[in-house]
Amino acid sequence: MIHRLSSDLPTFRTVEFHHGLNVVIAERTTESTVKDSRNGVGKSTFIEIIHFCLGGGVSSGKSKILFQEVLAKWTFSLELDLRDSRYTISRKGENSNRIIVDGDFSELPSDWQPKIDKETGEQIYSLQEWTSVLGWMMFDLPFSKTKEIYLPTFRSLISYFVRKGKDAFSKPFEHYRKQMEWDIQVNNSYLLGMGWNFAREFQLNKDQDKDVRQLEKSAKTGVLASFAGDLGELEADKVNLEDKVKVEENQLKSFNVHPQYREINEKANKLTKQLHDIENQNVSDQRMINYYENSFKNEVSADDEKILKIYREAGVFLPDAVSKKLEDVKNFHQQVVNNRRDFLQSEIVKLKQRITERSQNSNAFSAERAELMGVLKTHGALEEFTKLQNLHTKTVTELQAIKQKIEQLKLITKRKASLKIEKTQLQQQMRLDYDQRSESISHAISLFNSNTEALYERAGRLIINVEPKGYDFDTQIDRKGSGGVENMGVFCYDLTLAQIWAEKEISPVFLIHDSIIFEGVDERQKALAIELAEKKANENNLQYICCINSDAIPKNDFSKDFNLYGFRCLELSDGSDEGTLLGFRFS
Repeated sequence: MIHRLSSDLPTFRTVEFHHGLNVVIAERTTESTVKDSRNGVGKSTFIEIIHFCLGGGVSSGKSKILFQEVLAKWTFSLELDLRDSRYTISRKGENSNRIIVDGDFSELPSDWQPKIDKETGEQIYSLQEWTSVLGWMMFDLPFSKTKEIYLPTFRSLISYFVRKGKDAFSKPFEHYRKQMEWDIQVNNSYLLGMGWNFAREFQLNKDQDKDVRQLEKSAKTGVLASFAGDLGELEADKVNLEDKVKVEENQLKSFNVHPQYREINEKANKLTKQLHDIENQNVSDQRMINYYENSFKNEVSADDEKILKIYREAGVFLPDAVSKKLEDVKNFHQQVVNNRRDFLQSEIVKLKQRITERSQNSNAFSAERAELMGVLKTHGALEEFTKLQNLHTKTVTELQAIKQKIEQLKLITKRKASLKIEKTQLQQQMRLDYDQRSESISHAISLFNSNTEALYERAGRLIINVEPKGYDFDTQIDRKGSGGVENMGVFCYDLTLAQIWAEKEISPVFLIHDSIIFEGVDERQKALAIELAEKKANENNLQYICCINSDAIPKNDFSKDFNLYGFRCLELSDGSDEGTLLGFRFS
């Protein structure tokens, strides 16, 4: 149980606790004005300090109050029983990773003993070490410095016994909104005495399934996305690429690189051009020969009659210009013909000689080119070889990529089937374990039903199922749906957990509720809940601590012999700063 909450802050209101029911009452004094509010007197801060001493971290929003400059230098202390021994826990905001503890830790393993401050002699834990120690001391969690995931944690477990903040009261199985499903399953199943390890295995299976789906997505959208199709289509593409690789390998093996390939190729091209030029020139010259030979055949002496005719016409039209004899004309014309024939003959000889010379060169060039082409035929250029190598490398890369995708798809298909089988087997094992633990589960259900029946005409139900996603928790209470009934569902569930753990040798043996638990609750149910908590606390030797506003106390609905003020451990007031928990208000 918790014995004392204190601080070295001079204005702090020290709180002394006792067994059974403890009530923190926020009163409205006659001196307070309409503007005064009990929302600032310290009820939530009271809860926050307890969490702070129990290893709560730096939170957000209003719960950062202990880390504000005005409070950070002051130490807050919680005195309580842990495993039948009394301990005092002290911590302050400006050095929040330093937890000062006072008590006997001899039962702890040597590597979990607190460190000793050489200057002060104080026993010190780091925040992480302290929460591990508390896990063992309150919930019998094993000591572990490994960073395993999806395990029950002290901070999550204790949050069902000391709910903090408005969101903590929204659902029985959640102590904050949007709590992870695995956290809900693992910690609630641990608290209810169920096979929590199955909830962990379900989450690990879920993670692996997520990884497989991500791998499948990467195969579709990543580097291998260009290889589309099912396994059969990809296998066919793989065979085609393997055949292509073999062909390219043979080409590379038979490829001979000539060091002067480029020069030889250029020379062969030059010879080819020269041969084409020779051929063109010979064709041109042969045409001229044919033309000259035809002209030569057509060169004949002039006909005498034609000459006379021309001569007469010349005499008629040019009588003074015609003075030579006809014979002279005939001789002149014959000389012209002879000269023309000599010229044609000479040109024909020259052209034939040039053709002969070119033909001889052509034969030499052809022989040389044939020799060069023989080299080119059996050898290749280094650039061509490199290009062929690059193409081959690309083909090999494509083949490896498609093989990789095939292996990925095989792995994905195999792993998906395996995970499905594992999940089915896990569900079967969970169901078997559920049946084997039916006695403890039935006990929890019976406690919850009894608690709700004490508040309402008909008993509610605590429902625990094994579903494909793992454990599924729910509660059903008649008139469920209003805020008040929902809050009472949280109250009954928390009380059930406290009762279950009060039966164990190792237990927190306390349950703490902020005034939020009573918001919107009917007066009759509010009175019944407080009386039920007091009764069960005495029966189970546990401690129930709650906060309540004075105007929310159902004074007319309590039993005649029940005096709530008799259980008061702290009374807060909005009349002055001295009436608040800290002795002052924040502006």
